[in-house]
Amino acid sequence: MNGFLAVYRRELLSLWVTPLAWVLLTVFLLLQGAIFYSIITHFASMSEASVDTGPLQAYFGQESIFLLMTLLLVCPALTMRVFAEERRSGTIETLLTAPVTPASVVLGKYSALLTTYALIWAPTLLYVVVLRKTGVVDWGVVGASYLGLLGIGAAYLSLGTLMSAMTKSQLVALLLTIFVEFGSFILGVGEYIFEPGVFRDICAHVSMMSQMEDFSKGILDLRRVVFDGSVTLLGLFVTTRVVDSWRWG
Repeated sequence: MNGFLAVYRRELLSLWVTPLAWVLLTVFLLLQGAIFYSIITHFASMSEASVDTGPLQAYFGQESIFLLMTLLLVCPALTMRVFAEERRSGTIETLLTAPVTPASVVLGKYSALLTTYALIWAPTLLYVVVLRKTGVVDWGVVGASYLGLLGIGAAYLSLGTLMSAMTKSQLVALLLTIFVEFGSFILGVGEYIFEPGVFRDICAHVSMMSQMEDFSKGILDLRRVVFDGSVTLLGLFVTTRVVDSWRWG
């Protein structure tokens, strides 16, 4: 796509030469370190544990609510400035008048966000290394768990990119993204509240907690992958249409 790589490099550089990505990385790793430490301490005090309730399963699955609550803050913080700041400062006009398509602009910026998201998660692989030194690690579970986190993050970043394109204020973009993503999180909680039926099935299908519970056991449910991919593509498609409309006034 025309201009994709240029936009991607520009956005990735702007993320990492400013304090934003570094502050998010620091706060994120402090929170995840605290979660991992509490899980390890808990399991160290247990005399025995079943295969399905090991530290990895607890970190990615049973305690995944802490991971997801962290993502509800990290993803909006990453996406809030992606379009809102450019519209506020007026630099978006320069970008749109360059020989680059709206799809390239959106995909370039989004790809930079997704790359940053993956880099933020990369240091947590050290937790797996720590566990590997003390016992057997199921790499299938590790791979499935990170795939689940990537899918959820991709969907959240897509929604955040759309919210940022709808306003010129970073704060408004942040609040809108938190509202939308927290709303989807609460909808998923309905799986544990409502009686068996259609509405409960819908809640279970969109539940991020349920998704991480399955993936943390090495269960790759394609329905979850399709759902995450659909939300991601829908968010990017609408964002592209919004950006394209700026060319015409």
